[in-house]
Amino acid sequence: MRRTVFNEDHEAFRETIRAFIEAEVVPVYDEWFAAGQAPRDFYYKLGELGIFGINVPEEFGGAGLESHKFEAVLYEETARAGVQFGGSGVHVLLALPYIKMLATDEQKKRFLPKFVSGEEMWAIAMTEPGTGSDLAGMKSTAKLSEDGTHYVLNGAKTFITGGVHADRVIVCARTSAPTAEDRRHGISLFAVDTKSEGYSVGRKLDKLGLKTSDTAELAFVDVKVPVEDLLGEENKGFSYLGHNLASERWGIAFGAYAQAKAAVRFAKQYVQERTVFGKPVAHFQNTKFELAACQAEVDAAEAVADRATEALDAGELTPAEAASAKLFCTEVAHRVIDRCLQLHGGYGYMNEYPIARLYADNRVNRIYGGTSEIMKSIIAKDMGL
Repeated sequence: MRRTVFNEDHEAFRETIRAFIEAEVVPVYDEWFAAGQAPRDFYYKLGELGIFGINVPEEFGGAGLESHKFEAVLYEETARAGVQFGGSGVHVLLALPYIKMLATDEQKKRFLPKFVSGEEMWAIAMTEPGTGSDLAGMKSTAKLSEDGTHYVLNGAKTFITGGVHADRVIVCARTSAPTAEDRRHGISLFAVDTKSEGYSVGRKLDKLGLKTSDTAELAFVDVKVPVEDLLGEENKGFSYLGHNLASERWGIAFGAYAQAKAAVRFAKQYVQERTVFGKPVAHFQNTKFELAACQAEVDAAEAVADRATEALDAGELTPAEAASAKLFCTEVAHRVIDRCLQLHGGYGYMNEYPIARLYADNRVNRIYGGTSEIMKSIIAKDMGL
């Protein structure tokens, strides 16, 4: 089946990214993996390459495109090489939509040029210790000062991807108490400068996978946030948070499909080179059947991921469709990567092989952005159940 989601521009971009990965990432990736994060100066290289500005308006230094297909190419190429671009995915996929949707013209002039260049890396801080997915239960507060010039931010956040290197963090905090009728009332969003007094980065969390993506705990003690750094309207933050879930879940779905595709590539190469009982592992019927079954699943996931990409670019991807794509692609990736690791035998359990890292990296896809169980609930509700 001929794939139609990408055009010549996307394929030219793919060649550029593949060459960049081979030259700038692969030779040093083991060092990043051991350190538990990509170096800060790597993000300047991504900025120079234009990665951060694809969907940023030209007036702020970007390419002015309104498409997620270049991001899709990035997912495929990083997975193909068995690498990650650190915490930069949050910078583009999660933070940028909030800036574009909520920032005033003055804020965009301040924020976006540095966003595009990589001078200011962004993260988003929602989750708190003890609340998990229950964002309405957050305890962090931002109280307006008596003179009305700034908010005073107090609280803590956890599981913040990109939190170690971030220069700005979109922090969700309570500016008003919840009401009896609506627990979600009173949440606001702030573009917090991480150099602010009272802002601190706690532990860099030791994760099962995604080792080069820095994830941290954050703490705020009487942090002064200028009123000019409020994003959107006060107390309407919760409604904003749900606005970008479709694109976030698309990103997880497409990334998972790309990982599954890469796993088949890694396994095929391994079984053709590895010899047991005097024959290549690829010679045995079980190997052929396993890889054929995996390829069929990857083909199906590719079709789902591509359809979701087209719908997202057209502004037509519904929450239920995004949930369906995420559920299907992440579950397929789970099965395929596990089977491909099995074909590696004992070597599949060694981190020096990309399949082992892929296995660990993939596991979180069925958790963040909404668990598989939450995706099923969204789909069932859309079905009228």
